[in-house]
Amino acid sequence: MQYRSFGKTGMKISELSFGTWAIGGSWGKTDDKEALNGLARAIDKGVNFFDTADVYGDGHSEELLAKATKGKEDHIYIATKFCRAGDIHDPANYSEASVTTYVENSLRRLQREQLDLIQIHCPPIEILRDGSVFEVLGKLQEQGKIRHYGVSVETVEEGLLAMENPNVAALQVIFNIFRQKPIAELFPVAKEKQVGLLARVPLASGLLTGKFTKDHKFEGSDHREFNQNGEAFNVGETFAGLPFAKGVELSEKLNWIAADRGNLTRAALQWILSYDAISSVIPGFKNVKQVEDNLAAVEVPPFTEEELQQLHTFYQDEVHDSIRGPY
Repeated sequence: MQYRSFGKTGMKISELSFGTWAIGGSWGKTDDKEALNGLARAIDKGVNFFDTADVYGDGHSEELLAKATKGKEDHIYIATKFCRAGDIHDPANYSEASVTTYVENSLRRLQREQLDLIQIHCPPIEILRDGSVFEVLGKLQEQGKIRHYGVSVETVEEGLLAMENPNVAALQVIFNIFRQKPIAELFPVAKEKQVGLLARVPLASGLLTGKFTKDHKFEGSDHREFNQNGEAFNVGETFAGLPFAKGVELSEKLNWIAADRGNLTRAALQWILSYDAISSVIPGFKNVKQVEDNLAAVEVPPFTEEELQQLHTFYQDEVHDSIRGPY
């Protein structure tokens, strides 16, 4: 495992880490035993960073991480998120009282005395423009309840706006072969301001594993069923904003990148690691097998400049116009 600087936080985090949405809920059936075994395997293989949120399984993902990292709090970093358990458009949701409650609840579930990183969880852009929430986070930082704070964003515009605050230490962005806009517009600013970048939805909700056919049916409790068109939250969080059938069609055109890299999953993750602006890529998982497959991505051959250019042309010519929602 290689480790990268996480912006100006001073942390060195595993370049391949894990998100915990899938083990909490909204991805179909879950199995806590499998989830804990997966977390243990990741830690054993050198993963020292995990991303979660208070709404993943109504706090269940945080509780699982507490169990998996007990006694390892000094060297396993956890990032969590807040705001979506309330009305994300209500300014009161970002008041000192509200944010303090969010933070203290996460601390309790994680069984920690301080949060390594807390992120505002995809807030509306008007909240970022107002900026009052950053003052609140600054106070909690001074109180020692959080080490660093950042923002999980839906769009490049939101990311650029968030980075106008000099104390924003990290951004979480949707970034994968189907979502390449951040490369030109966001990455240079993040590097200049020393803001750590976490790449989420790296496999486009599974499209970039190559395992789906157009007639695949998802469980009703899986957001890939109930949010295919943005019915529950931002459409970009599901299949990176692509219509499912179109995404399957596009993924089939990418089989060539897997030829020397084991499979499409590993190739898609390695592609993200080609960009040094990225501190870590955070795929999800539900079992040990998925953890091991994702971890193998760090060992496959890197992409050549010619391959990177070919994939960027593919994005511009065949993908860009099919993405729905602002990004």
